[in-house]
Amino acid sequence: MIREILVTVFLLAGGLLSLVAAVGVIRLPDLFIRMHAATKTGTVGVSAVTIAMMIHFANITVTSRGVLVIAFFLLTAPVAAHMIGRAAYRIGVPLWILTRIDEWKAHGRIEKEE
Repeated sequence: MIREILVTVFLLAGGLLSLVAAVGVIRLPDLFIRMHAATKTGTVGVSAVTIAMMIHFANITVTSRGVLVIAFFLLTAPVAAHMIGRAAYRIGVPLWILTRIDEWKAHGRIEKEE
């Protein structure tokens, strides 16, 4: 009984977070903010669904693979988003009008290509 409730909670949380990520990608104003929404909520959503799978099957093989999937997402998604964001900034993708702080420009670490 408790196992089914936990699986349901994690599946609903994962589905809701994935929905929030999709809405964020559609509704947010610029590439950088959209990437943030997709990366953060997408990673946590996939992790929640994977945890639900691990609880449901309660098998050491499934659990170990689930842990590896979560670790893979937690390690690669933020790095990939950072690299895509950095490349987009370097080629001159415009920031949102209401973005007040441009930390890369302020520190002079990345120069935009002309």
